Amino acid sequence: MAYSISFLRCFIAAAGALALGQAAVRAEVRLPSVFGDHMVLQQGQRLPVWGWADPGEAVTVSVAGQSHTTEADKNGAWSLRLKKSLKASKSPVAFTVKGSNTIDFKDVLVGEVWLCSGQSNMEWSVRSSDNADKEIANAKHPLIRHIKIPHRPSDKEERDVTTDGWLVCSSKTVGNFTAVGYFFARHLQGEIDVPIGLLGCNWGGTRIEPWTTPSGFKSVPELKKDYADKLDTFPQKRDNGSINHQSPLALHNGMISPINPYGIRGALWYQGESNNGEGMLYYEKKKALINGWRDIWNNKKMPFYFVQLAPYKYGGEPTRLAGIWQAQLETLKVPYTGMAVTTDIGNVRDIHPRNKQEVGRRLALWALTKDYGKKGIEYSGPLFKSAKFRKGTASVRFTHADGLKSTNGKALSHWEVAGEDEKFVAAQAEIKGNTVVARSDTVKKPKFVRFGYHQEAEPNLANGAGLPASPFTTGEVK
Repeated sequence: MAYSISFLRCFIAAAGALALGQAAVRAEVRLPSVFGDHMVLQQGQRLPVWGWADPGEAVTVSVAGQSHTTEADKNGAWSLRLKKSLKASKSPVAFTVKGSNTIDFKDVLVGEVWLCSGQSNMEWSVRSSDNADKEIANAKHPLIRHIKIPHRPSDKEERDVTTDGWLVCSSKTVGNFTAVGYFFARHLQGEIDVPIGLLGCNWGGTRIEPWTTPSGFKSVPELKKDYADKLDTFPQKRDNGSINHQSPLALHNGMISPINPYGIRGALWYQGESNNGEGMLYYEKKKALINGWRDIWNNKKMPFYFVQLAPYKYGGEPTRLAGIWQAQLETLKVPYTGMAVTTDIGNVRDIHPRNKQEVGRRLALWALTKDYGKKGIEYSGPLFKSAKFRKGTASVRFTHADGLKSTNGKALSHWEVAGEDEKFVAAQAEIKGNTVVARSDTVKKPKFVRFGYHQEAEPNLANGAGLPASPFTTGEVK
């Protein structure tokens, strides 16, 4: 049968269009947005890489000279883990992912990656911190990178989220970085001289429960009745059908899950204001958060460093905040944790103290000592160890107590003792070596002692390194 040339041309054009259409429906290989140009990869770990492609499609991941191939499952999901850990690199390393298409990431460094989470004091920006203009002008630290995870509650565990990508630290970008994270990274980078990546995953005003994983709630018996036994009811929805971002699991699902299990060294946490008044229940919730994150990152020793809240005039019962302080202090019993005390750098009239430089530095002291092997650094202020009651006095021993001193040369402030009735009264206190001895003429036989136990307390006790002592009580936390 003879065909005209014009018919053949039409047939070829149609066939070509059909082929293009078939190619268009193929799913391109893609990765979650936590992977991107300018990212920092975690050194010393066999890194996980994951994404999506056509079911059954072969995907090859090549990073810094390693190359591994896997296959997408029936749902199009794929994942692999590098066979060898990466070494820190201040020069870009090659990172390519290839399937039906090729993704070639640019300017990828290898160093240390930290998750920066919590509420507004962690989200607080460099732009809003002390000496902001000077800090921004001097922010020439291209080895520090930051990615901001957008606010997003979800009723299921999301695997990706839209972001603006990784930003290289400069005077044009640093203004919107998490201030605590940035100043932590700046101090750290100056000491260990490797790239630092920050995952800014935070939301002002949020409680601790929405950040916690299901396995975290299940790991703490004290949370069984109110949380672990009710996981199928969380997160909760409002009357209009939207997800209540303050309800349990909501932000784990929408903000933590999309970046898990991206390689990280550890987590920084600044939160607690929205749980104020819960006392030791907050300790149980912090254990759940830590356990859960360590579970989903498959790292039982993952460092978790947090900020003890600063004094603030919340109103109401003045010891409510002190109950959170005690819960935070108790959290140090959880292995591989650390706490930056901030009683001396707060502002009792502002719930957002502007001196985030020192907060970041104090967190970095813990990391430098515990994770990076730096010696000779005092990384904590005095922490309550024990108390003895005899001859009308309370003798308190601290850890990290070398060089105990009054920071202003005045008598030690905010000490109280109580008898069996647990009615606390002001006490005089003096330093004797690495011990503080407190007494009151009105309490002949003290049985309890507490320090800094008031929401507006800014005590003057510190160690030789100038790091402040944490508030504490030996009495009941109400």
